[in-house]
Amino acid sequence: MPGTPSLLPPLLALLCLGVADPQADPAEPWCPYKVGGDGARLCFRPPARGFQCSARGCRAHRSAGGALVANVLRNGSVLLQWGLRHWGPPPPRPSAALRGFALNCSWDGTYTRFPCDSVELGAACRDYLLAEAHGSVRYRLCLQPRYAPPRPAPPAQCVEFRVEPAAMRDIVVAMTAVGGSICVMLVFICLLVAYITENLMSPAVRRGGHAAAAARRA
Repeated sequence: MPGTPSLLPPLLALLCLGVADPQADPAEPWCPYKVGGDGARLCFRPPARGFQCSARGCRAHRSAGGALVANVLRNGSVLLQWGLRHWGPPPPRPSAALRGFALNCSWDGTYTRFPCDSVELGAACRDYLLAEAHGSVRYRLCLQPRYAPPRPAPPAQCVEFRVEPAAMRDIVVAMTAVGGSICVMLVFICLLVAYITENLMSPAVRRGGHAAAAARRA
């Protein structure tokens, strides 16, 4: 029916990812993408509207041109976000419309650089979730818009980052919790020492001083 949101993107997302976001707005343009190039199946994901990288659970890395941002989350996933205004003005003719985006990925090994799966994203996409990033590995992600001829594709913008290993994240959380407990314990010990000094040792010192003064008078 005209004006009725299509249920095809949520159903395809369910087939590709195993789950669809029940809170996603059907009126929002879903992001079509393919992982791995030719032969890959077409999947859809809802946009991450209103996402903000908080300092406690996320670290943002921005490309030199400012168009691409990699939000490295504490759980090891990476949310990529981008905008078109940093790639220059829109095309003057509708024939040179935006076709989509190409995302290339690589990571540093011990002796060489290994490629990740390339991703082709639709023109409606403005974010992409890299769900499982390896810890202690330096990633380089490059995003390039694709336009219809005759407009050439602008240069890709790249961002580099390192994902903190899961074990290190657990150690940091544990050390923070233990450090807080130690600080509370030290404060309690200091208060206890101050109480003992004021209430238990002071009367004994005063009694000793009175005894010494009585002995001198005798």
